[in-house]
Amino acid sequence: MNIGSVIMNKRKALGYTQQALADQLHVSFQAVSKWENGVSHN
Repeated sequence: MNIGSVIMNKRKALGYTQQALADQLHVSFQAVSKWENGVSHN
């Protein structure tokens, strides 16, 4: 299980959308999407 899967599973378990999680973390929803899909390099 990679970190993207962990983030997605926990987000869904909490009932958060990508946008809601992004708002909580003060990042863009695109960043959350990239994390979940393993696109982010940083």
